[in-house]
Amino acid sequence: MSRRAGRAGEFETFLRSLDLPEDGLGYLEESMSRLVQTLMLVPPGTKSDAVLELGAYMQMTPALACLLDYGEVRGAYFGPIGQTDSKVSTVDGREIFRCEVDLFDVERDRFPYEDGRFRTVLACEIIEHLVLDPMQMLLEIRRVLRPGGTLVLTTPNVTSLTSVSRILTQSGNPQVYSQYPNPEGEGRESETPHVREYAPQELRAAVESAGFEIISLETSRAGSFDAEEIEVLLKANGFPEDLRGEQMYCTAIAAPDRPVTRYPSFLYDA
Repeated sequence: MSRRAGRAGEFETFLRSLDLPEDGLGYLEESMSRLVQTLMLVPPGTKSDAVLELGAYMQMTPALACLLDYGEVRGAYFGPIGQTDSKVSTVDGREIFRCEVDLFDVERDRFPYEDGRFRTVLACEIIEHLVLDPMQMLLEIRRVLRPGGTLVLTTPNVTSLTSVSRILTQSGNPQVYSQYPNPEGEGRESETPHVREYAPQELRAAVESAGFEIISLETSRAGSFDAEEIEVLLKANGFPEDLRGEQMYCTAIAAPDRPVTRYPSFLYDA
């Protein structure tokens, strides 16, 4: 077994060991590949390093301390700014991790942290839900990262093989996920649908516009969609075949000397 495969297995074993509610277990199984791949992109920390996870569901969150060795782990979630919830993770009923989860709006609020507080910030499966101002979130992430600190961002890919197939066959909306929360369900008040899914070149442009230097931008397949015919079609007609997975993973570093474009034209109406 390679070292990388062994590390991935360690993350998966740890995530499966957590005591989670029934709906959390379902989400974990559905998202395991993405969660593990995301954790593989997070640079290891030290006891003097701080990490922030935006949209913390307390699944990856405890791994940041227990396996990646960050001395301070902070979570954040949507809610009234100024409030903080204390969250605990357990294994077989035994507490293994505790952290504070701060409530605020990433599109409207100044994050409640001082400049350069964090070594790493995770923004996973968030940007596609933003309604008003995604650059506000990216710029605030850059502010609270120390120079050279790492952003790990994941989001669906609207130019995936699945999306291309849906367009050509007229079988559905090209977004990887386009459904609304059930108005009668538990998430009707707190869940926002995918407002805008990004193409890889758009995600790159947004992250770079916020003053980051891209380290890696890759995609992976998700689900069981059979893409062989679409891949053949793209190749036969000279269309790009790379970055066609349904899930995007971006890592970037905060580069203080890079220029910032507050309202990139591809993203905002003039």
